[in-house]
Amino acid sequence: MSEAALPMAAPLSAPAARRVFSPWLIALAVVIPTFMEVLDTTIANVALRYIAGGLSAAVTDSEWVITSYLAANAIILPISGWISAHLGRRNYFLLSIAIFTISSMLCGMATSLNQLILFRVMQGLAGGGLQPSSQGVLLDSFPPEKQGAAMTLFGVAALLAPIVGPTLGGWLTTNYSWRWIFYINLPVGALAFFLSYILLDDPDYLKKERVELKKKPVNFDTIGLCPLAIVMVCWEVMLSKGQEWDWLNDPFGRVQTLMALFVLSLGSLIFYETHHKSPVVNFRPLLERNFAVSCLIIFCAFGVLYATSTATPALLQSLFGYDAYRAGLVLSPAGIFSVMMLIVVGGMLGRGVDARWLIVTGLLTLGLGNYWMSLKNLQMSPWDVVWPRVVLIIGLSMIFAPLNVAAYLYTPKMLRGAAIGLFALLRNEGGSVGTSMSQTLEERREIFHSLRLNEHLDPFSPAFADFLQQSKAFFLQQTGDPVLATQMAFKSLSGLLQQQAASLAYFDCFWVFAILAFSLALLVPFMKRSVAEKGAHVAAD
Repeated sequence: MSEAALPMAAPLSAPAARRVFSPWLIALAVVIPTFMEVLDTTIANVALRYIAGGLSAAVTDSEWVITSYLAANAIILPISGWISAHLGRRNYFLLSIAIFTISSMLCGMATSLNQLILFRVMQGLAGGGLQPSSQGVLLDSFPPEKQGAAMTLFGVAALLAPIVGPTLGGWLTTNYSWRWIFYINLPVGALAFFLSYILLDDPDYLKKERVELKKKPVNFDTIGLCPLAIVMVCWEVMLSKGQEWDWLNDPFGRVQTLMALFVLSLGSLIFYETHHKSPVVNFRPLLERNFAVSCLIIFCAFGVLYATSTATPALLQSLFGYDAYRAGLVLSPAGIFSVMMLIVVGGMLGRGVDARWLIVTGLLTLGLGNYWMSLKNLQMSPWDVVWPRVVLIIGLSMIFAPLNVAAYLYTPKMLRGAAIGLFALLRNEGGSVGTSMSQTLEERREIFHSLRLNEHLDPFSPAFADFLQQSKAFFLQQTGDPVLATQMAFKSLSGLLQQQAASLAYFDCFWVFAILAFSLALLVPFMKRSVAEKGAHVAAD
């Protein structure tokens, strides 16, 4: 740095008081908004029906509440590093918290679905900067030998939030209103902003970097951002509305148009970004084998997590009569085991256990939990849902931290920032894909099972005739009208058929998720030996 720049840097020096705060207090300040931001990816899942009813919208349209947030989050993640470098990490972090909190208030005040979607987009854009910034603060606040514990805390927040989300969202929706799933962010956001404003300060190397950047012309990859935005919007809209529009059989050509735009924009994005000196999305980390395999595994694993987090409450609400709170409550015990497993796995990695063994074990456990759930039927109790969910989450917790070790161990340091953003982007998009595919698979399998079950409703079948006879007799006693009794008997039979078809469809979904998890284990042998370096952070990013 030139001497002329020194007077500029001096006023930016942090006061001595900022340096005496405990790093654990700083960790608390940055983990709170991270937990809040990740929580909002799933907290609305169990409340979509209530939101649709409250805003006089179709239930299928209410899915945009989830999709819009994830799409906006995905667009901002790759450029969060550039924004942080130019604004200052502390300033960007505080700005993100403020906008996220204000957007949450506006979401709760929305009077139409269009307004809610707009404010959710604002939430997602603000929330995209919270995870990378909080991770960077943790790494700078702790000495190398304690970074493992600090990042384990970050991993607990990142994994526990989507697990707790449905339970908290269900409780607030049932006891108060769906609007409170957004209002709950106001006191949390205010506390996080207050703590971060007092405790955080950019380290010297970031201040120097910012001073140097101010001397140079602004160099932002605007051309690269445009195809990225088109890719993410087309991707999210296809996932959200594809089933409703009949995918590639859409008579109005909407899905076909979105698919063409997606392919063209993705091709342009990859070509342009691989030839740009400062790309908005740097694909070069994918050339490293471990990182590429880790990205594929985390994409699919989070797809399974979000798919099951969508399918399980829907199953319980539609077929078992659970309200939003009780449906979420069934999922909550798994959160306790996830925290325990993260701590155990972090300790094992710190002692030199090869991450690949933990990843394989975790994927097999993840598959086992889904397979166990696929064997259930309509006679199951709440605990019959709790324990397969616990096994599933234990498996996911086992791969969370090891993937972090395997992904970044061989990634060059100059590409590590880009790798973190790309890894987070694919993790979030995996959740979006899982949510959409769960709904699509359930609807299509329900149609399939309805047709197959209907084939067995033969008038010459003794079981069919016996059921109708008993039903007619029962309804005749209730109504005294033979014609009405016959109609009610057939309607009762139709209801049972649809109930069975829906249950088989949901359990088919879990079977597919199990096969996917088992298949991912076959990728691990392609990874290089991955043992955490002493003092390296070993929790999930």
